[in-house]
Amino acid sequence: MCFWKGSFVQQMVVLFVFLFGFLPHIVNKTICIPPILKAHSNSCREFSQSGDLFIGQIASRFYLVNFTHIFNKQPSSVLNKDIIVVPKNYQEILALVFTMEEIKKNPTILPNVTVGYHIYESYHSVQRTYKASLDLVSTQHKRLPNYKCDTQNNLIAILGSKYSELSLNLANIVNSYKIPQFTIGSLDSRFVERKLFPSLYRMVPNNNYEYNGVVHLLLHFGWTWVGLLTVEYFSGERFLQALVPRLYLNDICIAFIKSIRPWGYAIDMSGKWNIDVPKISDAMNNKTSANIIVVYGTPVVMDILIWYLHMAHLPSGKVLLVTSHWDFKTTSKSPWNMQSFQGALSLSVHSNEPPGFRTFLQNLNPSEAKENCLMQDFWEKAFNCSLKKNNVGDKIKKFCNVEEKLESLPLSIFDTGMTGNSYAVYNAVHTVLHVLHSMYKSISKYRRQLHYFLKGISFNNSAGETIQFDENGKLVAGFDVTNWVMSPNKSFGRVKIGSLDLRAPRGKELTIQDDSIVWHSKYNQVLPISVCNDKCRPGHRRKEKEGKPFCCYDCVPCPEGKISNQTDMDACTRCPEDQYPNLDQSQCIPKVITYLSYEEPLGMTLVFSAIAFALTTALIMVIFIKHKNTPIVKANNQSLTYVLLISLLLCFLCSFLFIGQPGQVSCFLQQSAFGIIFSVALSSVLAKTIIVVLAFMATKPGSRMRKWLGNRLGKSIVLSCTSVQTGICAFWLSTSPPYAHTDMHSLMGKIIAECKEGSVSMFYGVMGYMGFLAAVTFTVAFLARKLPDSFNEAKFITFSMVVFCSVWISFVPAYLSTKGKYTVAVELFAILSSSAGLLFCIFFPKFYVIVFRPELNNREQLKCNKA
Repeated sequence: MCFWKGSFVQQMVVLFVFLFGFLPHIVNKTICIPPILKAHSNSCREFSQSGDLFIGQIASRFYLVNFTHIFNKQPSSVLNKDIIVVPKNYQEILALVFTMEEIKKNPTILPNVTVGYHIYESYHSVQRTYKASLDLVSTQHKRLPNYKCDTQNNLIAILGSKYSELSLNLANIVNSYKIPQFTIGSLDSRFVERKLFPSLYRMVPNNNYEYNGVVHLLLHFGWTWVGLLTVEYFSGERFLQALVPRLYLNDICIAFIKSIRPWGYAIDMSGKWNIDVPKISDAMNNKTSANIIVVYGTPVVMDILIWYLHMAHLPSGKVLLVTSHWDFKTTSKSPWNMQSFQGALSLSVHSNEPPGFRTFLQNLNPSEAKENCLMQDFWEKAFNCSLKKNNVGDKIKKFCNVEEKLESLPLSIFDTGMTGNSYAVYNAVHTVLHVLHSMYKSISKYRRQLHYFLKGISFNNSAGETIQFDENGKLVAGFDVTNWVMSPNKSFGRVKIGSLDLRAPRGKELTIQDDSIVWHSKYNQVLPISVCNDKCRPGHRRKEKEGKPFCCYDCVPCPEGKISNQTDMDACTRCPEDQYPNLDQSQCIPKVITYLSYEEPLGMTLVFSAIAFALTTALIMVIFIKHKNTPIVKANNQSLTYVLLISLLLCFLCSFLFIGQPGQVSCFLQQSAFGIIFSVALSSVLAKTIIVVLAFMATKPGSRMRKWLGNRLGKSIVLSCTSVQTGICAFWLSTSPPYAHTDMHSLMGKIIAECKEGSVSMFYGVMGYMGFLAAVTFTVAFLARKLPDSFNEAKFITFSMVVFCSVWISFVPAYLSTKGKYTVAVELFAILSSSAGLLFCIFFPKFYVIVFRPELNNREQLKCNKA
């Protein structure tokens, strides 16, 4: 009994197809054909093996290339003149056969059930794919969906095409039947939505993962200037729509976008090639600066590209980065020039060869091929020979013999190693049969629902890998990174150099063995560079070129005080305050703390000078104390002499407050101590000068100045003058005292450890008051310099004040024009030199007389008038 089965809508669709599409194929009565199909003619376009259940496969061994339609006669059913054979695609069919035989030998899987298969050819054609789909879900060769004969059509799963468009067409037919469809090739993003394709199971990641992988590869090798080569078809447009935004988001620029016409447009009506030669020439020759070309590697694009490069003899030297759609297959055994593909990289569907697969292929021989339509067809296409003797009409003159070996075929014709698509077929078949096994063992109410068990399937295949689907019906898998290498005998081989797992932690998605890559001979095994211009070295930044892509830029040096420590930085950065740029402005160097230290030569010189002057002062004091009763010591007020010597000694010793790393205590004391001590010294000199003047005035008859002479006058002058400076310093220290400070910016590469004045006005007040005392002392001494005496001290005081004033007048501009430790050194030099000037100018003549000319140290000599 034959009947229709399905919903009302499906029955209406079937009726429409029956009436308008396939009615001419139906004869007077319906003929029911058993489900066990035999091989058909027309070069083995179908092939089957019987079983209780069977798996359907849509193969793509051929390409339809001639789309010329003639409507004045009946179309021929023979396609031999309109197709191109790709022997390498046979491996996907052989992978199905191998897997079936492997499972048959496993007694633990479906021991009481036989599973067969039915293989249909799609010719890489939408129309033929629809036809094959209808054949699979119908009573065979009636193409009436839901039309069943007495013998049930036990189709349990379909292995779909590896091409996205054909998979979509297949899904549109079989989705309503809830038959699991397993895709074995990379799919575009339209298949991501699980609700639209609930029966679709992906054995490889979709295109989004692949395009992300392309970006990872480009970034890994630092390629930011690339060309794109695709096909003039909506799949090529989607490729560009998906990849181009990803490139721009990762700072990768596109040098050009070229497209190649599909086969149907590549050959015109007259059968001649209709290829846009300038497009491919511009992309592949050395005139373009992009050394990397990302190719949407459909077989159409690659076959035309291979043919063109062979015919044009272009010295390309470009590195091709090809998507996973291409597995380096050609339709000819001709020795085409493949040098341009040396060093190409591709993302390949992950594969792992099961044990025994290579042996299975190697054991294939012509004797088996004679009894097997599929094997016969494959063998004749692969070796370009005939298994039929005395076939006069056969154009192939060579007769096949036992000398043909699959391993002797070039890689472009056939690969004895399992490809990614074949591995997907292998895993898909295992998945279906493991699920069936679980169903037969289950007592669940979902026992008859294959999809229910597919959700939780997980097993280890014979290759040692875990097969498991995620919630979106996608096999948890990644891609292999393949390097295409030409051997010395001009044959091509593929070498796995890495893997791509986008589920891995961030930064570890791509694993590449860089040392294993063989590049095009043009690069002499040096990593190819593909950038619009050379990278900006550290110390420079990028500056956009007007009207150019952002990957094209000029390199300008970083401004002063800023650095760039990486290549191709968009902006320079300023160093932290405690660091400074090196000469190349490529890194920040810690600043060195600088101050006037004891260890450096300048500091040591000042320390030794201060010690020498202090010891000299102490020696003079000892001499004066020892000879305190001599006329020359008594003549000039002993107490003021001692006060002056002590103050000068302290002036020399206060220099140590300025040397060494400034601290809070030293900064607090140094300026005030120096100011007060120097004020004592100057007021002592002033007192001595005034007393000298008064002493000469008191010698005149009737002078009242005699009552002013004595120690009280000198003490009064010293105390009053010093108290003013002490008051200024006390007010300074109580309101805005000096403090320790680090200056980060005044000197390049230096951190100046210094004492800040706190209140600058108070600092100059202290200095100004000392200047006032010095000016008054100099004026009085200058007026008294010609008083009649053989040892007039006013002369020496005048000369000492000239030295003192000269030093401090020159100190002001020198102090203001120096920075850091040199500012301190200038102040110390002024302190030491002015103090030494007072010491030597006032006391050295007396010291000389006391030590070297004691005969002059008597009262008569001091009273002697030289004038």
